[in-house]
Amino acid sequence: MTSRSIIHFFIKSVVLGAAVAALLLLFLPDLRQGNGFTNGLFTEPSVSASRESYFASLSRSAPAVVNIYSVSIETDAGLFRNQPRERASLGSGVIMTENGYILTCHHVVENADSIYVAVQDGRVLEAQIVGNDPLTDLAVLKVTAESLNIIPQVAEPDTHVGDVVMAIGNPFDLGQTITQGIVSRAGRNGLSNYVDFIQTDAVLNQGNSGGALVDSNGILLGITNANFQVRDSRNRVRNVDGINFAVPYELAKRVMDEIISNGRVIRGQLGFIGSERRNLAGILGIDVTAVAKGSPADTAGLQPGDIILSIDGVRAESASKTLDMIAETEPGTKLEIEISRNEKSMILTATVAELRTGQ
Repeated sequence: MTSRSIIHFFIKSVVLGAAVAALLLLFLPDLRQGNGFTNGLFTEPSVSASRESYFASLSRSAPAVVNIYSVSIETDAGLFRNQPRERASLGSGVIMTENGYILTCHHVVENADSIYVAVQDGRVLEAQIVGNDPLTDLAVLKVTAESLNIIPQVAEPDTHVGDVVMAIGNPFDLGQTITQGIVSRAGRNGLSNYVDFIQTDAVLNQGNSGGALVDSNGILLGITNANFQVRDSRNRVRNVDGINFAVPYELAKRVMDEIISNGRVIRGQLGFIGSERRNLAGILGIDVTAVAKGSPADTAGLQPGDIILSIDGVRAESASKTLDMIAETEPGTKLEIEISRNEKSMILTATVAELRTGQ
């Protein structure tokens, strides 16, 4: 190779190198700042960076959901034996306060002789029953321990149909498990409301009862209760997929506070059944369809066929809201009931009585 060829090759290499350098500076701005290859050009991108996940939300709420094991002693009533045997029940619970109050389902701890709570950090604690409310199938337990994780709560979760929800519990004692779905129907929150729960398609199985139903932020929406069951043609009970229930948070919290304060839930009642009036006569109110004999409503003179127009000055336009108002009234309170009977207005006075479980 001649000296001329060497010079030509050198000049060609310099020009090519300058062109490549210019392109790199153009398309990699960090190089102009002296940062080197910091954009991950030669590294694999993080798979989780763009993944939609509820991990952070569940990290806040899942540690507050516990496994509950209740043990009861039963006696076999056989012809030639009368031996006690131990029966264990499985469920879940939610730590609601720093001082160890836990919400769970009444049927999880019903008739239990001893109750044990397994916390997610590995501790197993003995729990005491503070009280229960069979009408909402809720029970309050108490444990004594430090550094308990509390479920995130807001006063009014404002649950809507279509909200993404997750159920946290211990199905079949497999360990803490998360299932996901949406709110199919939102429940009411009044104390007269024993059955109108949140409906969801998040899967619940045996052991989930008493666990948490949380939203996509990890906020508690309700206490998981049960799945929907029907009887088949052979009269066997079977579960219906996609229809599961949870007690709304506001109702569960109110029941818990009542149990902690009074040992039980105190509900008022007047002893009548009615429904919203639906006609074009222009009279709004509640049609009374039945009155319990000897009840406060019966004593006050309320009769089937009467139309309740207002109670204590509050217009009676919704049967559910009216029953909630009565349930939340302290027993012994006198209420004025404005009614229409045979198109004539009347005022009755009834004294609210306490609704007892089993009444």
